[in-house]
Amino acid sequence: MKIKAQKQIIESILINLQAFLEKKDASQITSHILFNSQNDKCIIKATDSEIGLEIVTDNILIEEEGSFTAHGKKLLDIIRILKEDEITLELINDILIIKQKHSKFKLPIFDPNSFPTFPTIENKPQISLDSLNLIQNLKKISPAIDTNNPKFELNGALINIKHDSTDLVSTDTRRLAIASIAGENQNELSLIVPKKAILEIQKLFLDDINIYYDETNLIITNQNYFFFTRLINGKFPDYQRIIPTNTKYKIILPKKEMIDSIKMITTISQEIKMTFNPHSILFKSLSADNVEAKTELEIDTGLSEKFEISFNSKYILDFISQTNNNTFTIEINEPSLPFIVKDDNFITIIMPIVA
Repeated sequence: MKIKAQKQIIESILINLQAFLEKKDASQITSHILFNSQNDKCIIKATDSEIGLEIVTDNILIEEEGSFTAHGKKLLDIIRILKEDEITLELINDILIIKQKHSKFKLPIFDPNSFPTFPTIENKPQISLDSLNLIQNLKKISPAIDTNNPKFELNGALINIKHDSTDLVSTDTRRLAIASIAGENQNELSLIVPKKAILEIQKLFLDDINIYYDETNLIITNQNYFFFTRLINGKFPDYQRIIPTNTKYKIILPKKEMIDSIKMITTISQEIKMTFNPHSILFKSLSADNVEAKTELEIDTGLSEKFEISFNSKYILDFISQTNNNTFTIEINEPSLPFIVKDDNFITIIMPIVA
């Protein structure tokens, strides 16, 4: 096999595939990227068996058809140090030769026939969701997905498709994020998608996509990409039971002023006490060692008496960063009970810090 392409084309493809490689064991074929040429197109794949990506391009010149593998990180390192010019990749006597003018590198390969097979979309049901809406709302809930939780289902996001809407849900046990997409669906379905896959989907897809699934995989395709991820097998918490049905106070808050006030306090402490007064909100750090930060925001809260609540500022800042409007709503009951921050179809329920 022999192919040629400009550096920026090969480099861009290899960068997109890095997240899909086995990183810990270079002896595994899953640490390699597979190149295959057919019908004037080059198909490049990477997978760690849990998540995989196939890129199809006609921007690579195929001089001799065939296939080869190459260690994904080492190949990218080589391509990066070469100049902005055409690069040749050629398989000679089971060695991959990378050439550019007077520069030449050699890399060992694995048998391309041993590369893991990807799932197919054949006979798989399809999910009909507006792709741009889905990706925008996955971004909103991503910060609340847990990492390395012993309950594996919390290390992913729930896609809960109901007849009249679709809920995207995540939790790290201290907060619960829910983004709802209105729209009728023929079939009800619940899938738990790993956090790594959720983050990669946001990077890769911006236009119309096709979504397929089975008991073990979620597959997303468009003209250039074929993406798959293993689903998490588990039962996601009953999130609807956690949503408070009634709240005592609802206060509309200005987005920019809230960000400025909270960030001022985080120079000292990430944990904050917020005191609602009738005509102001007082922000104060929860910190020891006689170090203190304090600021006040003048605003009519609509309350007739003082109300205090303490929380981790990261949770509110994560929420605010994903809101679309200039204001958002906070709904509160008691200082020791979870409270809600809300913006249109997006809510986050936050556990307070209780002294």
